[in-house]
Amino acid sequence: MPDPRYAVAAILVAAAVTWALRALPFAALAPLRASTTVRYLSRRMPAGVMVILVLYCLRDLPVTEARAAAPLAALAVTAALHLWRRNALLSILGGTAVHVTLASTVFTH
Repeated sequence: MPDPRYAVAAILVAAAVTWALRALPFAALAPLRASTTVRYLSRRMPAGVMVILVLYCLRDLPVTEARAAAPLAALAVTAALHLWRRNALLSILGGTAVHVTLASTVFTH
């Protein structure tokens, strides 16, 4: 059995490291709030990330086959709902509903 002082020291070190790792993001965040670069990225990155995700999801889509219509229709519905209502939840739910409906009824194979 290890020495009790060693076990207590190990627990204290683990607790200190855990606390430091949890506190570090808050300490690093304070100076970044005034940064013009971070403010610029916070405005521009969400759209950029969404474009990258859409391209990644559609990269292997066989657009010449009929089964590609379900995801493309869902994408069109999602974009149209978002442009119309500017509501992310409505856009996601609407596009998902269209995709699931088409994929499970019209394009079963």
